Amino acid sequence: MSDDANRPAIEIVEEGMREGLQIEEPGISTAQKIELLDALSRTGIRRITIGSFVSPKWVPQMAGIDDLVRRFTPVPGVRYTALALNERGRERYQAFTPPLSPPPGPPSTLVHLCDVFVKRNTNRTMAQEIAEWPDVIERAASRPGRDARIGINAAWGSNWAGRFTLEQRMSYLEKQHVMWSAHGFTVREVFVGDPMGWNNPSAVAEQLRTIVARWPGITTFHLHLHDTRGMALASAYAALGALDGRHRLVLDACIGGIGGCPYCGNGRAAGLLCTEDLVQMLEAEGFDTGIDLPLLVEAAQIAERILGHPLNGHVSKAGPLPFGADSYSEDLPRIETLRQAQHFRVGPSVYEGMPSPWKQPVTPVEKDGR
Repeated sequence: MSDDANRPAIEIVEEGMREGLQIEEPGISTAQKIELLDALSRTGIRRITIGSFVSPKWVPQMAGIDDLVRRFTPVPGVRYTALALNERGRERYQAFTPPLSPPPGPPSTLVHLCDVFVKRNTNRTMAQEIAEWPDVIERAASRPGRDARIGINAAWGSNWAGRFTLEQRMSYLEKQHVMWSAHGFTVREVFVGDPMGWNNPSAVAEQLRTIVARWPGITTFHLHLHDTRGMALASAYAALGALDGRHRLVLDACIGGIGGCPYCGNGRAAGLLCTEDLVQMLEAEGFDTGIDLPLLVEAAQIAERILGHPLNGHVSKAGPLPFGADSYSEDLPRIETLRQAQHFRVGPSVYEGMPSPWKQPVTPVEKDGR
């Protein structure tokens, strides 16, 4: 992946404030949420979903979102968005625009491939989702613009229905594409979600390559990959190789790999693609994300303190790849615990008293002569 001109543009959407917090215990204060949101805002991430405008009766973790929007510190250049599922939610969203940005992307249609999951998650059916498509398109036709987005969710498999095939996915995308095209729209974007973590690298790459071949006019690919079975980062890497310089790849991610769905059967075990691990992978592969990885690690530490339990990410535990002034001391003693591994950010106090097996100081010459 060394040819920059032949690689997709990358956009990371930080979902920790919504996807992440909604699976955590209620009771996280607005002040704590603001602390985390402000820390994420300083990292260089350019798009952050701050929460959901939903009833706290059903999602108590989103209580106080109005107060959150009033009190957080927006950073210029960052697009702040939120989820709004009904007309009341959209009205609340509009009332806070700005500092919130208008909802991103063109008008869109979507269907879940698992009827059991969508019933558990939204108390609706696949048939009801599909029945809404004509109304969505009709409303879009009355507004400016003729670009559209199609989408599928629970795309690669279901904990109830098993694995879905490429043919099944393409069939539902094809139906949407035909409807939009018949009304004079050009489909420019596609969303593929995987709330139950059935993604794997070859299936993700196959799906994207098939869409590229079938509809060259689609140039933006938005993936929502849960890491339930530990394959989200590998699948994101496979997506990079399936696209090229004509394309934009949008990846949802959560600080610390938090997230999950209470209705999929896996709870917090279905964490979303981890933001700091994704950024480290992209940077190691030569992508300039514009994101300050040490600041992202600090945000993960804040999230862990607020949530009160260990998070799922790797980079926040071991630190970013150390170069130059960040390289470890040659005389570093034995490091065993996760707390001691934090020396990369808090210094030698965490390993004080640990034995050093070196009879003589380890010098840079000895280290480089390995």
